Amino acid sequence: MITRFTLALCCLIASASSVAGSKIVATGGATSIEGSAGGGIVPWAVINGYGSSDEWSATAFTSRVGVDDFTLNVFGASVSYDNKWEWSVARQTFKLDSIGGELRQDVFGVKYHIAGELLYTALPQISVGLQYKKHRDFGLPQAVGARDDSGVDVYFSASKVLFDHVAGRNLLLNGTVRATKANQTGLLGFGSASDNDYQFVFEGSAAVLLNYNVALGFEFKQKPDQLDFATEQHWRDLFVAWFINKHVSVVGGYVDLGSIAGFDQQQGYYISVEGAW
Repeated sequence: MITRFTLALCCLIASASSVAGSKIVATGGATSIEGSAGGGIVPWAVINGYGSSDEWSATAFTSRVGVDDFTLNVFGASVSYDNKWEWSVARQTFKLDSIGGELRQDVFGVKYHIAGELLYTALPQISVGLQYKKHRDFGLPQAVGARDDSGVDVYFSASKVLFDHVAGRNLLLNGTVRATKANQTGLLGFGSASDNDYQFVFEGSAAVLLNYNVALGFEFKQKPDQLDFATEQHWRDLFVAWFINKHVSVVGGYVDLGSIAGFDQQQGYYISVEGAW
């Protein structure tokens, strides 16, 4: 299903009458592990791709996170219109390297640019997003106390580039507030028997633009802690993003995911490649 949807998105953009490409390099961000425009682990207020007013754009991406006891592989695509709307889809495959097996999750997202601009207004770019997550291998999450195999996250993001702000370099700041029931972003299901309420969490990003197409940044992702069997800790990463041109970008970095399912100090690497049309 995900593969067919990805192909459909590419066909849609290929047939669009408007040609994307009006936005400045790097202003569409990269693609997060959930498929929406942003950094590696945090969605930003930016809209993916380089389409501006009345233009369509599309992206496809693949990402890999490797830590001590787990590997997360993600692929997906998005389509955007008018620098206002973004629709995305991603398939996550979470490999349990130390104990064997894997968990799969699909993430369907929509984002709407409400107000402000990343570059040209005093008001930051502000967007609202929704992600529907569906777990495909719910046996293990259910066994450790997860209540549901699907859930909906809602988030608000604000992003702004501050010119000439750090030693003559531009600084990008992003803040995201998310309402979620997801355990480990949904990879261990949603809610629990004792706690099925929405939790409000904060996610933030900061990146210095070393030049027009290279950024060095940091991200923080606050996590809820709803399952009784293991503590869920916050995520962090350090990344370097290289926007080679308006069609190809590469992001690599170091991640610290804390404790996952009782396995402590899960640290390792992150790499993602995105193509845009």
